[in-house]
Amino acid sequence: MKSIFEQNGGTYRQEGDYLIPNLELPENEDKRELGNYGRQHLEYIKKHSYSFYYQMLTSGKLHSYIADINEQALEMEQNIIQRMAKAEGVDEKLKAENQLKWVGLMNNFRHSAREIINSTIIYVK
Repeated sequence: MKSIFEQNGGTYRQEGDYLIPNLELPENEDKRELGNYGRQHLEYIKKHSYSFYYQMLTSGKLHSYIADINEQALEMEQNIIQRMAKAEGVDEKLKAENQLKWVGLMNNFRHSAREIINSTIIYVK
């Protein structure tokens, strides 16, 4: 009598006294970088949502999912920084007149954007 695995086309290999199923993950066609935000989210779901992580891993969709998260986070970061800079009147004129102040303000906007992204995209199940 064949197992369900064998009925669905699965095969086994003999290793000592054990039959080991021949399982392979599908080749990943997505070559996008995971990036910092993607790696942060990956670590988070490994620790806090392992069943979701395992489901995505075994279906071959994990890399694409993480790369999408990274792209969304980067786009959101850029949009937030631009809106904050516009609202505060931080522009190229300020950059030319007082670079130190401009850099400080832009760093503050970047840190604020990262906090927003972490709480809405990265550390969410």
